[in-house]
Amino acid sequence: MRIEPAARKPGTGRWRLALGLACVAAILWLGAQLAYQHYFREGHARAATALRLTVNALNADLARYEVVPQLVGDLDLIHQLAADPGNPALRQQTNLWLAEQNEAVQASDIYLILPDGETIAHSGYLGPASFIGQNFSYRPYVIDAMVGGQGRFYGIGTTSGVRGYFFSAPVQDDAGRITAVVAVKIGVDRIEASWRGNQYRVLVTDPEGTAFLSSEPSWLYHGIRPLTPERLARTESSRRYAGTPLAELPMRRLELHGVPVFRLPPALGDDDARSHDYIVASEDMPGAGWTVHVLLDSAELRAEARLAVLSLALLLSVAGFGLTMWRQRRAQAAERLAMQQFATAELERRVVERTADLARVNSQLEQEIAERRATEAELRAAQASLVQVGKLAALGQMSASLSHEINQPLAAARNYADSAAILIERGDYARARENIAQILLLVDRMAAIGKHLRHAARKPDDVLGAVALAGLLDETRTIVAARLASSGATLELDVPADLPPLRAGPTRLQQVLVNLITNAADAVEGGADRRITLSARAESGRVAIRIRDRGPGVPDAIAARIFDPFFTTKGMGAGLGLGLSITANIVRDFGGEIACRNMDPGAEFCVILPAAGTAEAAA
Repeated sequence: MRIEPAARKPGTGRWRLALGLACVAAILWLGAQLAYQHYFREGHARAATALRLTVNALNADLARYEVVPQLVGDLDLIHQLAADPGNPALRQQTNLWLAEQNEAVQASDIYLILPDGETIAHSGYLGPASFIGQNFSYRPYVIDAMVGGQGRFYGIGTTSGVRGYFFSAPVQDDAGRITAVVAVKIGVDRIEASWRGNQYRVLVTDPEGTAFLSSEPSWLYHGIRPLTPERLARTESSRRYAGTPLAELPMRRLELHGVPVFRLPPALGDDDARSHDYIVASEDMPGAGWTVHVLLDSAELRAEARLAVLSLALLLSVAGFGLTMWRQRRAQAAERLAMQQFATAELERRVVERTADLARVNSQLEQEIAERRATEAELRAAQASLVQVGKLAALGQMSASLSHEINQPLAAARNYADSAAILIERGDYARARENIAQILLLVDRMAAIGKHLRHAARKPDDVLGAVALAGLLDETRTIVAARLASSGATLELDVPADLPPLRAGPTRLQQVLVNLITNAADAVEGGADRRITLSARAESGRVAIRIRDRGPGVPDAIAARIFDPFFTTKGMGAGLGLGLSITANIVRDFGGEIACRNMDPGAEFCVILPAAGTAEAAA
């Protein structure tokens, strides 16, 4: 017999559904607000961090040149020319000196201006954009220096048409009178180039709000404030932008989700024609007169917020589905409860049967639990065994690597010992002593190799000096002689007699050469052409050492990983994969570079090291 549920009031279900949907909408709206607020504030914090780094970099770059005008103005040559500006010999001497100093400090221009504004000396006096004869009395940095101050100004050069930042300082005679002004101009294009290619946009504006520097070229010379006649007049009076037309940047300042936002048009050449909202962090640079703005596109943050809202919607959907299932089960339970009133006897019988079933299930569960515990104990024992085996395998690999590195000098020491025994039998004690001295050096080298293997991951403390490659190759040949003989390889040397010494450590440099030569011997073993060529050439203050084999070469798929620690193409137990990693670390410690390229046939490793200085070579 089925018990009918009590009748519900008409419309009750619809009201409950409407109320539930309203609650879900409210939760989604509140979640969206919190998600956007969280991600926008996180983006603003990232933009503020990037802003601090950008401002610090700008201040550091400007500080490099701030004292240059004062240092130049204190020189006797500048004072002499300021006192006698019509002297052609002094002018020519000053022009040459300014050109040399401009090249040394890597500035754009250095020039000398008389009190009336005329330029009489310039580092670029021979170029088409020479400042000589030009009058800059209207420039603020000249005006500030003429009253005894340190001038700072940024703008576009009226002669060169190149943007730059200007520093100036007065030149005073013995009586304290200002006789001239020294000005230094630095270019800013390199600063903009460093900003491009990352996720942040950088915008630097002057006190009038005009963009002077920008990572987006289309934003240059656009004002983020209205271009009022007063602002245009102040800009024109200093000829800051040398007649370049200014325009307003169609931008709106907003505050979205608690953070400041610039709504800007797309950059020129952007495929997306829509406007973009950028989270902005701004900071003034009082010394330079700039305001730096770092902008972060909010599109990615909005996507993350939408994903969070979607996750919340999915969670609410799952909760709603669970609630529906719970209500359905509750209704079914109520129906079963009603049926129990008419089927007590049947239920009692089922209870008895169910009790028996549960007893059997409990027995099975207890048996399964016991079996699982036994299995877990066996698993833990197996894991402990695997850990021990792993430790023993790692110990064996490290022992093999150490043996590989020490066997080379050990073989050479054996050769020297055999030779010494023969020389003693012959009575040639002088040469026997030399061999014994070589054995002692090789023993020291084996100790050094052990130290290098232990400290391959950190920079050693030894002092670098001048090392002659030719002398080092004689010992290296002795060390690798046994490996070359076992593989049937021949080593050909091409080292000019006038090769300059290298700035390196002899022990570790020899380790580099031994590792590369033995690797080459491994590559040519069993091949038709077993020649190994070692050549060295001086190239622009550095020395390039090339070691080429005629083996199968390095596959492109692993070329980028051959210098990684523990990466090896040899079979199990044949190597730990540390040789090239240690070699690369040593070369980098020397301030050099190492690279590998495929030849036809074989491969070539190129090690480029700095040549020793004059003082080191003399020592």
